[in-house]
Amino acid sequence: MAGQPAMRPARKPSPRLLAGLYPFGAGAMGLNLFFASLIGTWLGWPALSPWQAAAGGLVVGAPATYAFAGHIVRLMEQAEDR
Repeated sequence: MAGQPAMRPARKPSPRLLAGLYPFGAGAMGLNLFFASLIGTWLGWPALSPWQAAAGGLVVGAPATYAFAGHIVRLMEQAEDR
C-alpha cells in the first residue's frame, strides 16, 4: 500500500536492554504474585510469603521482561521510521 513502511523482520531485544530491565520486571512480577496471593485468600488459598513471591518474581520476571523489551524495541523502530 502507498504510504506504508516496508515490512522488515523484527529485531530481538539486546542482552544489554534485557539486563537493564530485568530487575524492574522481576520486582513488578514479585509484587503482582504477592498481591494476587492475597486476593486468592478470599478463595481459601494460602497467601505467599514475601520471600516466596520474590522468588517467583525472579522466575516469572524473565519472560515478562523479554516481552516488555520486545515492545520497547518496536517503539524504538517506530521512532526511527519517523
